Amino acid sequence: MKAIQFHEYGTPDVLQYADVDLPTPAAGQVRIRVAGTSFNSVDGNIRAGFMQEPMPLTLPHTPGLDVAGTVDEVGDGFTDWAAGDEVVGFLPFTVDGAAAEYVLAAADGLARAPRSIPLADAAALPLVGLTAWQALFVHADLKAGQRILVTGAAGAVGGYAVQLAAAAGAHVIASTSAGGADQARTHGAHEVVGQVTAGATAVVGEPVDALLNLAPIDPETFAALATNVRDGGVVVNTTVWMPAPSDEARGVRGVDMYVASDAAQLAGLVERVDRGELTVDVAHRVPLRELPAVHAAAADGTLRGKVVIVP
Repeated sequence: MKAIQFHEYGTPDVLQYADVDLPTPAAGQVRIRVAGTSFNSVDGNIRAGFMQEPMPLTLPHTPGLDVAGTVDEVGDGFTDWAAGDEVVGFLPFTVDGAAAEYVLAAADGLARAPRSIPLADAAALPLVGLTAWQALFVHADLKAGQRILVTGAAGAVGGYAVQLAAAAGAHVIASTSAGGADQARTHGAHEVVGQVTAGATAVVGEPVDALLNLAPIDPETFAALATNVRDGGVVVNTTVWMPAPSDEARGVRGVDMYVASDAAQLAGLVERVDRGELTVDVAHRVPLRELPAVHAAAADGTLRGKVVIVP
């Protein structure tokens, strides 16, 4: 089968389009014929070698953390899936991923794919959708009537976060560039403010209950931004290289989150997609052999929107 692999860490040039052996599912696994995977910013960090300590890999490695596809073969010991079932999943960071024609996945880590969108496009949901869900409802414990400020609101995670927070009855303030303002409003933002700049101490008129930071801001700006959070509120941060600021005197919690695979939560997101309550945005669909060019565009800052990779 065809796959993208890297045999060493480095620039996007280390990614190779190659023939590899077709994997065989072990007990508790299924083999999936891949309809699509997606590019996530963490993929570039992993390939470059920046994540070796928290995410040790065995090289060569096939990237691709998201998968959407069709069950092709089922290993022993699991009966919930059968050949022909369409599934989505968020694969572990340290195993071979879905930038290939086929991939193995733990059978209990998958959810049924949405029926209302193309199967390949469903690959744009798992990692970023779960990140948004867990940030809002696991870590921020967001409730109806609360106010939340989302930075990076026009990004992949931000788009889901705005939709989910608005659907939960929260008052959503989206921070984004002018180019992302219309999208944020379409997704349900009640207010749109500009991108966060240095000394961001007066971004919102009234304090917010929660701040979800998805933007690569500097620590001083982040600390200033957190002053917009009310006493007893929470700051949730997904940019793990920079700790979330907290303020013990005011009872403001700072949470640095790492997304976790959760089949039940993913199934809930799929249901929302099929009910028309959650939009899956896909900007580009790119053939598998062109994945190195996607990594290169991300590295030089020219990649825009969510990209689905199609074998």
